[in-house]
Amino acid sequence: MVKIGNIDLGEFPLLLAPMEDVSDPPFRAVCKQNGADLMYTEFISSEGLIRNAAKSMQKLDIFDYERPIGIQIFGGDIDSMRESAIISASVGPDLVDINYGCPVKNVACRGAGAALLRDIPKMVAITAEIVKSVNIPVTVKTRLGWDNDTKNVPEVAERLQDIGIKALTVHGRTRVQMYKGEADWTLIREIKQNPRINIPIFGNGDVDSPEKALHMKNTYGVDGIMIGRASIGYPWIFNEIKHFLKTGEHLPKPLVAERVAVCKQHLDFSIKWKKQVLGILEMRRHYANYFKGFSDFKEYRMRLVTTNDIDEIYQTLEEIKNNYSQAETLAHV
Repeated sequence: MVKIGNIDLGEFPLLLAPMEDVSDPPFRAVCKQNGADLMYTEFISSEGLIRNAAKSMQKLDIFDYERPIGIQIFGGDIDSMRESAIISASVGPDLVDINYGCPVKNVACRGAGAALLRDIPKMVAITAEIVKSVNIPVTVKTRLGWDNDTKNVPEVAERLQDIGIKALTVHGRTRVQMYKGEADWTLIREIKQNPRINIPIFGNGDVDSPEKALHMKNTYGVDGIMIGRASIGYPWIFNEIKHFLKTGEHLPKPLVAERVAVCKQHLDFSIKWKKQVLGILEMRRHYANYFKGFSDFKEYRMRLVTTNDIDEIYQTLEEIKNNYSQAETLAHV
């Protein structure tokens, strides 16, 4: 059994990655329903939290059915990070996660996220302050290093474990790589095989199928896998991986009617949580993924992403269900 502190995550947990503008409560709800074992909020700016900024505060919204749930924070100032961790812990998450992996320019160039991979003593100091300041488990997500010449994550793993983090997730790319090229999990295996390491080590990067998950599990010996981009518009991936790891067989792909139903559920929660205008707007990034691979879909997609009329969106989704379900039925005749 894999445990983070006293949180029991089962034998081989699948984690939903914290993704900016994606991992909000509506998205997390459909992922939880479809097998995610541990989820995180979108990353939250420590400066935003201590200034009580509305957007940052809204990201603290968590719900009991999501548990276990972690709040992820980022920043480059020790005092701000400590204070934001205390604020985060006060809303009752199961853990606090620190982002030392975000590669985007407006985060890394302000000394936060992956930038801390160039200043390990500061990373250690921030983490130590947070561990001392909250009474729930603290975890970390990071990358292999800043670039190919500074892949220092094995050292990072030891030093952060020594000051009290309870789990570490490593994305198998450097900051310079961003999301390009293939993820390299060899250093993740090195950390896992280090006899000094006794906390759970989770791998992240390029897991987009049950077969890939099985390969990563068997080849690199990780305690679990974090899934990010492959879950966008396809929350079924969690249960598909679990079923494949257990049985060696594939679950049937979701039918068109199920895709439409889950997409509608996601949309309804998005509107409920963010109000209609923003809820409709922010849902637009998900439609293409919910219906990925559908032939001649461009017209439907354009209708979904250009209208602000909720009735028109529902009508379009119904048309998608009716038209593609008919084709689905014919394909199975």
